[in-house]
Amino acid sequence: MKPIGITKTFSLADGRTISLETGRLAKQADGAVIVRMGDCMILATVVSSAEAKEGTDYLPLSVDYQEKYAAAGRFPGGFFKREARPSEYEILISRLIDRALRPMFPDDYHADIQVMVTLISADKNVAPDSLAGLAASAAIMVSDIPFNGPISEVRVARLDGKLTINPPLPEIEKADINLIVAGTMENIIMVEGEMNEVSEAEMVEALKFAHAAIKEQCKAQNEFRELAGNTTKREYSHEENDEQLKKSLRDFAFDKIADVARSGNPVKAKRHEAINKIKDDFLATLSEEEQEEKAGMLKRYFHEVESDAMRSVILTTKKRLDGRGLTDIRPIWCETDSLPSAHGSSIFTRGETQSLTTVTLGTKLDEQIIDGAMIFGTNRFMLHYNFPGFSTGEVKPNRGLGRREVGHGNLAMRSLKIVLPQEDFPYTLRVVSDILESNGSSSMATVCAGTLALMDAGVKIRKPVSGIAMGLITDGKGNFAVLSDILGDEDHLGDMDFKVTGTENGICACQMDLKVQGLPENILVQALEQARAGRMHILGEMTKVITEPREDYKSFVPRIEKMIIPKEFIGAVIGPGGKVIQEMQRETNTVIVIEEVNNQGIIEIASNDKASIEAAKNRIKAITAVPEI
Repeated sequence: MKPIGITKTFSLADGRTISLETGRLAKQADGAVIVRMGDCMILATVVSSAEAKEGTDYLPLSVDYQEKYAAAGRFPGGFFKREARPSEYEILISRLIDRALRPMFPDDYHADIQVMVTLISADKNVAPDSLAGLAASAAIMVSDIPFNGPISEVRVARLDGKLTINPPLPEIEKADINLIVAGTMENIIMVEGEMNEVSEAEMVEALKFAHAAIKEQCKAQNEFRELAGNTTKREYSHEENDEQLKKSLRDFAFDKIADVARSGNPVKAKRHEAINKIKDDFLATLSEEEQEEKAGMLKRYFHEVESDAMRSVILTTKKRLDGRGLTDIRPIWCETDSLPSAHGSSIFTRGETQSLTTVTLGTKLDEQIIDGAMIFGTNRFMLHYNFPGFSTGEVKPNRGLGRREVGHGNLAMRSLKIVLPQEDFPYTLRVVSDILESNGSSSMATVCAGTLALMDAGVKIRKPVSGIAMGLITDGKGNFAVLSDILGDEDHLGDMDFKVTGTENGICACQMDLKVQGLPENILVQALEQARAGRMHILGEMTKVITEPREDYKSFVPRIEKMIIPKEFIGAVIGPGGKVIQEMQRETNTVIVIEEVNNQGIIEIASNDKASIEAAKNRIKAITAVPEI
């Protein structure tokens, strides 16, 4: 007999409906929900272990988003013809869900949690990424896993001056504001997206608009949980505590750590050395047995004391760990043309964060092929971000591309994509940022270095772009400090990581993560204003090195010229089995690409040598010449 599910349906402001259903599929998971909008269906499941692994003092949460090719009636590419490792797009959506959910679990819950979100039916007019966070939260809400939710995620886009929630998929590319926003009933907790040089006020307006929709979706989830009858959460005890040890450690270390924070040493390694000495001095007061028996507690308590001491110093003195004021930017030096054989290159250094970035220009043959279930085609602009272990002085084996690297690279890519030349730019572009040193804001250093390298390569970007990472320290009593250009320690110990990129005219992209339950509007406005002032300062330092793109590409960059021929001559230029075009490329030492666009043959001829291009053009003209009567 077909099982009957429990369903809750609610409507968006424009009348489109979204339904939540549980109790029919995946019933052995702790929580399972199907979210449906139009023909788009997403299955979200969550499972959590009954007990935490011994020694675990963090939240072991894993989130995976996957799009089934069958959902869109397509076959996967490759030899295996099955879904394999996640695409970059799926990784980015997984990160969006993870970043929204992670702050919402209890601090002392350390059991493994696995959230899996799967697109099982696609709708060409519905973007599934805007429903994925809702699905994941709803699955946790109907489970017995402790959760301080619900949360939800929506896309807010501005089309023709009008803000819209979860617009149809084909319309998204036309938007000048495109944000994914996550929040609770009370606050916004995560933002990610791109904008076409909009003002800070316009961004705040979009966030408010998104939050109004999020509140409705959170309300629907609470009602859905009541319908499902799953209102009791499991009991757990994942932490042992020794209050006397905790007090002894705080009494011993708090003032000493505060003194290190007040010293304002700009060198990260020196500060860490001083902190570690305090820890070692306290351990020396304990027996070896006690050190071994209570190692987990000691690690947790020391981190709490370190965090409290450093936060207290910043709030009371308004001075940073490296001695800067709240709005001060670290010293910057940068240069272009760093690598003589690269098409474009730059070094951007801000404090102890450094990016070496290169630009490579290629032909249409170098385009990236995108073959996803929902997104497929080609991509002519790539930005790759690499974060080796030596950049932080660590030994880290190379295990392939990490999710963090994908996310940071995508943020920088969206920041620079806005200013790239749109008309008659024949090149495929690849920007690579290698982080050589890191102490906070390495993704923002990538944006700055990418701008410099593009200008060094002669790419006619419309305007330079810079980026800055903002931080926040609060005490829960109304006192706060907004920090410009944060250090790695300020990111780790603080309450916010808010990255903002833009030109002198407005914001191009942003990424915000919060560790506290929400961000009041007055703090958001102050953070955006400080970010704008910081971006302007950084742009000023960058323009001391290069003010506008080079007049011409470097001599060894391949030149590309376009020709347009009548559609009926395409076959003649290619020849039987490609014989004519291959012979032409070989004899003229060029790369020739031909395609049909709008009933015309578009030919791109690439070579480092102008004479070779002219020779190829003359041969094509001879083939396509029409005799005059």
